[in-house]
Amino acid sequence: MPDPNTAHPTLEADKQPPAGNLGPTEPAPPRRVPPRAKSRKRMLFVIGGVVVLLVGIFLWRYLSSYESTDDAQVDVHLYPVSSRISGYVIKVNVGDNEYVEKGTVLVEIDPRDYEVAAAQARANLANAEATAQSLNITVPITSVSTESQLSYAASDVENAKAGIAAAEKQLAAAHAQVEEAEATDVKTQDDLKRYKLLVDKHEVAEQVYDQALAAAKASTANVAAAHANEAAAQQAVQQAQSRFAGSQANQRSAETGPQQVSSTRARARAAIADVEQKRALLQQAELNLQYTKIIAPISGEVNKTVVVGLNVQPGQQLLTVVPLDEVWITANFKETQLRHMRVGQKAEVHVDSSGRSYNGHVDSIAGATGPLFSLLPPENATGNYVKIVQRIPVKILLEPGENRDRQLRPGMNVEPHVYLK
Repeated sequence: MPDPNTAHPTLEADKQPPAGNLGPTEPAPPRRVPPRAKSRKRMLFVIGGVVVLLVGIFLWRYLSSYESTDDAQVDVHLYPVSSRISGYVIKVNVGDNEYVEKGTVLVEIDPRDYEVAAAQARANLANAEATAQSLNITVPITSVSTESQLSYAASDVENAKAGIAAAEKQLAAAHAQVEEAEATDVKTQDDLKRYKLLVDKHEVAEQVYDQALAAAKASTANVAAAHANEAAAQQAVQQAQSRFAGSQANQRSAETGPQQVSSTRARARAAIADVEQKRALLQQAELNLQYTKIIAPISGEVNKTVVVGLNVQPGQQLLTVVPLDEVWITANFKETQLRHMRVGQKAEVHVDSSGRSYNGHVDSIAGATGPLFSLLPPENATGNYVKIVQRIPVKILLEPGENRDRQLRPGMNVEPHVYLK
């Protein structure tokens, strides 16, 4: 049962006069807030503050976990395809923006001139090989012949020397016979004179004188014969000396044989070198024949400027191949954004044209700022220096299979996010 002395809240409120009956000078009594409501408000304020703090911390951690830039484009190495020979274009096998595989024949140049050049080079090589083979056969033959001639010439010189010695001995013997015959002739002539005196005095028989006369004539004949033999021996000596001189000349000629062999070997080496030269010319002619078909150096889309009937020159660019499978992202980050950026960090690339996002990673950071690679790099020592935050190119590679549909095209604008943690 309620205490009669305790006023009921509703009854107290009912006892209060209505607001409209208050006098103009009487203030309204303050409205009392229950303690429970006050504690509830404090709790809401605390919870709201904690939530705001947590959201702020989360946003701070999230925004500081990556770096992004809108100064980024899709890049790729463009492969210019040019002619390596001159000629007349007879066929173009691709159209504009057509995708080709590596090794595809793109353009064909008239090969007939180069086929003739290759055939001529092949014939020149065959001729040079025949000449070299002939000289290689001649070298051993010349070497053996030279050795034989040198040996024969040496023996002929020795024989000539021996012939001179024998002839000189015969000359000496003939000279001795001459002296002996002359001495005998002198004696027989003296005997004939004495017998002549004795015959005149009739002291000896005429028969003895006749014998002395015959002996004197024989002695004179012997002297003449001895002189003839001496002359013949002298001539034999001269002939032997002539043969010796001839054999010496033959020997000197034979001694030049090694030089002749060396000369033949040199000609053989020259012929071999000529073979190598002709073979190189043949290889060049065959290469030129291969160059009449211009092939794609890499897989990609083709942008062509060549048409059938065009006369091309070496080095003239005919097509450009864009390898869409090898594109990368060049992101120009501010230098203040690179403090925590490292190679290998993950990246997400958002493409403006399609709205897609691609996964990748930081491959490398350029060694200098972008303006330093320009044609006219800035010069900060002019006195008009104003500090400007520079941008440094960062290369971002896509993960394998991200660009399988080849939708990324070089030059497209993208927005990369590099996650620093």
